[in-house]
Amino acid sequence: MRFEYSEVASLDEAVSLLRQYGDGAHVLAGGTDILVMAKEERVNPEHLIDIKPIQGMAEITWDGQRGLKIGALATIRAIERSSLVMEKAPVVSQAAHLLGSVQIRNRATVGGNLCQAVPSAEMPPPLIALGATARIFGPNGYRTIPLEHLFVGPRRTSLGRQELLVELEVPAVPANTGSAYLRFSPRKAMDLAIASAAAMVRLDDGRCSECRIVLGAVAPTPIRATKAEDTLRGERPGAGVIERAAELAAAEAMPISDIRASAEYRRELVKVLVRRALLQSIAAAGAS
Repeated sequence: MRFEYSEVASLDEAVSLLRQYGDGAHVLAGGTDILVMAKEERVNPEHLIDIKPIQGMAEITWDGQRGLKIGALATIRAIERSSLVMEKAPVVSQAAHLLGSVQIRNRATVGGNLCQAVPSAEMPPPLIALGATARIFGPNGYRTIPLEHLFVGPRRTSLGRQELLVELEVPAVPANTGSAYLRFSPRKAMDLAIASAAAMVRLDDGRCSECRIVLGAVAPTPIRATKAEDTLRGERPGAGVIERAAELAAAEAMPISDIRASAEYRRELVKVLVRRALLQSIAAAGAS
């Protein structure tokens, strides 16, 4: 495996090199995906552009107006252990804890986890459930999109060839809001999810005023179960309406059959995971 290597100190420099080297250029952050894929000859990078030296992109901060800000170079371990994330968005910290091993979490970055666009990735569902947005930099400057719009297919994002994910913004969570992220995998650690679900529920006077349900590993991209969300809004979240939402979410899933699980098994898992995620979110919303 032979390639050229460059370190960059600014976003402008990174974009310039991406323009110069074209399709042969790949961005290097934590390296836990790209280097493995290169070693296995699934990709053939001609030029690796190391963006780790760019200042400020690993920070996790709180902005009273814009909410929680997580730099794309923040490691999964830093997110897992951040007291700020635990306080403002605990479901994101919980999801980070489930990703790989401690060694992997110490290297892998949230930007890399998102931009690899693996359908079973841990970080997208809880971030989407909280309404996160992605701040992107490219030749035309900055733009911001809802995080759910970043994903267009397995290992495919909406990023332009010369664009970089710079930062995530997670809005402040209102009072009486709860969230949860659950996944199922054959092993409890260091395994990919067969199915996963994140939920966010806000209660007003005992009724669900807002709800997001996000499914992972059961479609080409993370998906919102919008019909399930709609059936909960305005309702008192009793057992019957929760079960209906879980059934609708399972119907909205688009699972495949592979060596790890059948489509039917994955669909049944969605029903169970969504039901449990909603129950946990509702309990947390009532306690907040």
